[in-house]
Amino acid sequence: MKYSLKTNSLALVLFLLSILNSFGQSGIQKEIQYLSGTDVTHSKTWNFWVTAGCNSGKWTTIQVPGHWEQQGFGGYNYGRDNVTNGKNFHYNDEKGFYKYEFEVPDSWDNKEVNIVFEGSMTDTEVKINGKLVGPVHQGAFYRFKYNIGNQLKFGQKNLLEVLVSKMSADKSVNGAERLADYWIFGGIFRPVYLEALPKANIAWTSIDAKATGAFSMNVHLNNKLDGYDIFAEIIDAKGLVVGTTTARTVAADSVINLKTTVKKPKLWSAESPNLYSVKVSLKKGADKVYETSDKFGFRTIEVRKGDGIYLNGTKIKIKGVNRHVFWPEYGRATYPEADLMDVKLIKEMNMNAVRCSHYPPDKNFLRVCDSLGLYVIDELAGWQKAYTTKAGEPLVKEMVIRDANHPSIIFWSNGNEGGHNFDFDDDFGKYDLSNRTVIHAHHKPGNAINGIDCNHYEDYYSTKKLVTDANIYMPTEFLHAMQDGGAGAALADMWELHWNSVKGAGGFIWDFADEGVVRTDLNNMIDVNGNNAADGILGPHREKEGSFSAIKEIYSPVHITLKELPEDFKGEIPVENRYHFTNLNQCNFKWELIRFNEKQDETIGHIVLNSGSAKESNITPMGKGKLKINLPADWKNADALTLTAYGTDANEIYKWVWKIKSNTDLLKTILTAETPKTVAVKEEENILTITANAITVTFDKKTGEITKVKNENGAALSFNKGPVLVSGTTNFTSLKHYKEGDTYVVEASYSGNLNYVRWKMQPTGWLEMSYQYTLDGGYPFAGISFSYPEGLVMGAKWLGKGPGRVWKNRLQGVTLDVYQNRYNTTQTGNFPWIYPEFKGYFSDIVWMELSTLEGKFTIASPDKDLFVRLFDFYAINANKPHPKLPIGNISFLDGIPPVGSKMGVNDSNVRGFGPNSELNAIHKSIKRSLYFYFGSPKLKIQKEEKLPQ
Repeated sequence: MKYSLKTNSLALVLFLLSILNSFGQSGIQKEIQYLSGTDVTHSKTWNFWVTAGCNSGKWTTIQVPGHWEQQGFGGYNYGRDNVTNGKNFHYNDEKGFYKYEFEVPDSWDNKEVNIVFEGSMTDTEVKINGKLVGPVHQGAFYRFKYNIGNQLKFGQKNLLEVLVSKMSADKSVNGAERLADYWIFGGIFRPVYLEALPKANIAWTSIDAKATGAFSMNVHLNNKLDGYDIFAEIIDAKGLVVGTTTARTVAADSVINLKTTVKKPKLWSAESPNLYSVKVSLKKGADKVYETSDKFGFRTIEVRKGDGIYLNGTKIKIKGVNRHVFWPEYGRATYPEADLMDVKLIKEMNMNAVRCSHYPPDKNFLRVCDSLGLYVIDELAGWQKAYTTKAGEPLVKEMVIRDANHPSIIFWSNGNEGGHNFDFDDDFGKYDLSNRTVIHAHHKPGNAINGIDCNHYEDYYSTKKLVTDANIYMPTEFLHAMQDGGAGAALADMWELHWNSVKGAGGFIWDFADEGVVRTDLNNMIDVNGNNAADGILGPHREKEGSFSAIKEIYSPVHITLKELPEDFKGEIPVENRYHFTNLNQCNFKWELIRFNEKQDETIGHIVLNSGSAKESNITPMGKGKLKINLPADWKNADALTLTAYGTDANEIYKWVWKIKSNTDLLKTILTAETPKTVAVKEEENILTITANAITVTFDKKTGEITKVKNENGAALSFNKGPVLVSGTTNFTSLKHYKEGDTYVVEASYSGNLNYVRWKMQPTGWLEMSYQYTLDGGYPFAGISFSYPEGLVMGAKWLGKGPGRVWKNRLQGVTLDVYQNRYNTTQTGNFPWIYPEFKGYFSDIVWMELSTLEGKFTIASPDKDLFVRLFDFYAINANKPHPKLPIGNISFLDGIPPVGSKMGVNDSNVRGFGPNSELNAIHKSIKRSLYFYFGSPKLKIQKEEKLPQ
């Protein structure tokens, strides 16, 4: 596979900056010369040899940065191969040899010159001009550097040689990073560059900037310096200097602390990510020797034990997701476009936090989180296995000194699910002046640390206990989103529990995107390693699953629970402000009165009849109030009312739609047709045939079921074998039929749970079906079914909620409109990732038209809250497909099943997810009417139309 040179504007900017860094810096600033490219779309060609797998045993070329597997070298490994394939994990210890020639300017001869690797998998040995530059680095996800000034030939060619071993010689490094439940790769996957600095310079800084304006910074010098002045200027977003501070070095110290106070700083939060920069100068007398700068934010993070997590004095609740650094074509290699895209998508779901699982991300991702506003957990690698103290302590330092000044980081995580070395817990604070809280992301009770319990995959009822325990409860993984389970499913119950509990702090859904890798050894197919990696809310290329929109509604900081407009609606909509820092008068609200496009229209969606802005409401954070819509006098002539909320960044928060007209009114133009005919009846032995307006329906008098449907203008439709009751028992007892006015009625009687079915053929060809059934208990689904060959279906068009399917515990994220979807066979989380899925449960259906190879047929209902089930599908298709389906394959339902997750796919597990995950409790008789039209009805022309001459 060749790396594309096509770039977007972000990558282009980064590339141009790298060029400027190489040639445009002054002598007192760090100068950067990239040896690799800046990222996978701006790579450089190096010489390469791999010892095993594809294209091994020969010198060729490779693009750096990048994984060698993604460029056709070596072999693929999923971290759990030792389990799933029964392999000794050292079976394919590939090694990659890299060579690259470069020149450095003569002007660097009197400088400190370092070679810097942002990330290399896994053990990395570096030589310059044939000599080792230092010890082998072990650990893939960390920035490391070597001082190579005394090995360079200035103004001449130099040879860089790098040996990268896929497996580490340290078993604990393999356990922490490579024996993991994710794809693992080999190679130099992040940039490599030279940095040239004056001999006296600042190695790194660590900043603590409080919400009070108190500013403290440790300046770490590269060497002990005596009699130098360090001067710092704090600069706001407008470029104005708002604070200064200075200190003098003494011979005994290589760390100098600077302090000052900024008056009334603009604070950093995920809602208002205000950033400052600090320019730090090292001076010797009047001469400036070195200059550097850092970005930071003023904010105070507190963990108040037994209470909650506070930012800037306000308790916050975490709406988070776990994210791997991953892109199908590039694996974990540096790809800035994905960083920006992912942060925008996370915020589009109205989330406010991300956990970097299970290793530190590219530094650019943290910069985007700082800039756009996300709370971050930065995690030391350790997937159920921990580094030894010897191997891990240097990695903690490398991680923290790179990342400490990012205001987005609110916690350090010392490993995952047992991958905790307790020796590291106090190491983070050695390098982080702000001394952020260290957590353990764990999956066993009793592992709380620093007042926070992060236990994974607790259900709703165990969570109810945990949020009343002594510790704050913040699960770093919950509601596992394998395929179409978890994520948005059951989230509404879980979120309300956290939101309303003192010690419930919210948590992080597992996980953001399906980890599907483009396999260069398998004709570029996307591989999610069976059920191992199809865990995302989005597909590998960020295709949006149904849970994406559900999460967006559930986590909306503009919290609206109104389901139907009341009879006396006066334009007031109750709303709760679930922002932590933002007044709703900072948001914008737009309303529309709409009319849905008709079924016969070629277009889908709706037309806007009238629109306006809702009156701004002064609803303070965590407060409640009402939005006022000044509707016109004729507003009830519209089909529906929409309300869209926009945040302070002008992006959509969510859009709500409420019906104005009833289903009966919405169907008035549909349940009519031209040229009504007399209904004809034919009876032969056990067959009853009724015909009207060229449509013939045949009933079996022994079962009461439809056996055949035919429209004289098209082929016979294979719609039959119904109605059958999907829950309960039923026995057909009798059938009677008779003329009623200009219609013809067929009544079927039953014993058991199905009480009756009454068919009425209209002269127009519309077939009305009224029925009643009685249930008493808990049921996964309730209603009736028919059958139709799935292979004949081409698509569906409907007026109802959409565009995606729903589950009983994931009814959110769908809105009322006219939608259309072509048939697809998407199994959520797997190829071909075409969303929305065609098959599933669809809610609040007014009418639905199915297009088939035999023609079209339409179903409509004047009753609200109808679910239509389309064909066979599962949320989770692992060792046991889940949940089970009703009989038949086209169903008209009053209750649908909840869905579980990877952690629970039987009824008892699913019920543990909360009240909305219980079975449907039905203790009554249910009546419903359906209308069928087998063909394409010609609707009555509402106005005279003139045809062109």
